[in-house]
Amino acid sequence: MMERKELRRVTALTLVLVMGFVSGCEMKSRLMSPIDQEHLASVPPPYQISWTMHQNLPVPENADMIRYLEDRFHVDLDMWNLENNRYEALIDMKLAQGAIPDLFRIRQTQDLLKYQRQGMLAEIPKEMLEKYAPNIMKAIREFAPAYQDYGKIDGKYYGIPVINATNIYRIPVVYRKDWLDRLGLPVPQTLAEFEKVIYAFANEDPDGNGRKDTYGLSIEGMNVVFGAFGQIVFADQLYFNVKDGNLVIGALQPEMMEALQYLRKWYQDGVIDPEFITGENKGGYKHLSHAFINGRIGMTSMGNYYHWTQNGDYMQWNTSGEESPVEATFNVKELTAKHPQARIQFGQPFSGPDGKRGSKAYDMLMSFTAIGANAVKEPGKMEMILSILDYVSANPDPDIRTSMIQGVQGKHWKWADDTKKDFIVLPPYENMFSYQNKIGANIGMVVPSKPTARREQWASTLGLEQDGIYNALEIATPSLIKNRTELTKLKNAAYFSIITGEKPLEHFNDFVEQFMAAGGAQVLQEANEWYHQHARE
Repeated sequence: MMERKELRRVTALTLVLVMGFVSGCEMKSRLMSPIDQEHLASVPPPYQISWTMHQNLPVPENADMIRYLEDRFHVDLDMWNLENNRYEALIDMKLAQGAIPDLFRIRQTQDLLKYQRQGMLAEIPKEMLEKYAPNIMKAIREFAPAYQDYGKIDGKYYGIPVINATNIYRIPVVYRKDWLDRLGLPVPQTLAEFEKVIYAFANEDPDGNGRKDTYGLSIEGMNVVFGAFGQIVFADQLYFNVKDGNLVIGALQPEMMEALQYLRKWYQDGVIDPEFITGENKGGYKHLSHAFINGRIGMTSMGNYYHWTQNGDYMQWNTSGEESPVEATFNVKELTAKHPQARIQFGQPFSGPDGKRGSKAYDMLMSFTAIGANAVKEPGKMEMILSILDYVSANPDPDIRTSMIQGVQGKHWKWADDTKKDFIVLPPYENMFSYQNKIGANIGMVVPSKPTARREQWASTLGLEQDGIYNALEIATPSLIKNRTELTKLKNAAYFSIITGEKPLEHFNDFVEQFMAAGGAQVLQEANEWYHQHARE
């Protein structure tokens, strides 16, 4: 830690000047003499603040933006490097060892109540939020007013709601266009047309290799089948829907028997990937469908719209300051690297027998940002945490706001033009995976706003604002916390056994009874109590 402090003393003035920020607070910092700067750097920070965030890569201790914030606020930031794919397991391990982060990212919304009941969270007084995080609170009031009180438990604030405005776009439905073209098939609009397509994908050698080694779909595509009957089944949470004025659990609805009847027949006929139970992703970045990338299946509904960008889908600014076609991303990039001739096609969710259609959509309420219980033991620490959080998450100055996400202006990024609407990531960072983690940027929370970026404009042209099936229960109840793991296992086991033919279709009725007896009835009761108290127009 001493080596880090010495480094901070050397870089304190230099880094502030490099940042080039022009707000009033920054100007005050710039006007400090070198003697003042040296004195400030020599005084031990009054607070060491442990901080959790979304991470794909570890944040180095000497990361540029962490050093900047430490010098700006005169604190010592302790970034907990918790891999996003294993975040809950890793944070629970820390908590079991007696460590509680001061800035506590709660990735799964249902965990807010769990951690509050475990005594891990501090109450955040409303007046303190308004005073020290005014820009965050303003954004929530302006763009997501219905969610203002979602972080309350028993009338007290324990979590700041993290609202992702881009979740108005549902998960896309994706096909191998080159397979459709080879077989002379259109993008299906109905369940019957979809059935014809997936049988052709499985039986008519769409990749032209002379072997019967392709399938129609795997587990993520099944949700579009369930969506044709109005529900979502396979997800990392139980999906609730509104039916006759009450909440119901989608996986328990009788119309799922009809959907299962299709799926078990397709599985028996060799149309469904026999490895569907283990999922489409085989490790690494969680939004990649390796079954699709490897040419095993011809349809999926995995990953978000920005995981499926093709070359030229929209225009963006390049590092030379010119507009150029966007390049392929994630799933498409991986797919064409393996199969250069491959192309994809977005499709509308196909309609079922009663005209219903839909694909899975992520909750607008994405997560919570909380303050760890130990932070209140040091006077003024909570105020400091909220001030830093507001500064890095919702700064009204566009230069500062963008720098807090992208890094040092002029080094990591620059504005595309004088309007300050678009920015350009500079070489070599534009080709670095999660370079923000490497430089310690983007440590704040997502605040709601109106989606206006070119990527989101492109998503709108795809019609992704329609036909999304959202979870009607966006929070946790006590019984859901207690029973969700076992209920989810029970649901998956029953669905898998029916689809594979291990159990008859009639087992569905036994499953519903078992589910309700295993805590499902209490979960449903509490969910409806919450819904009728908070239901909004």
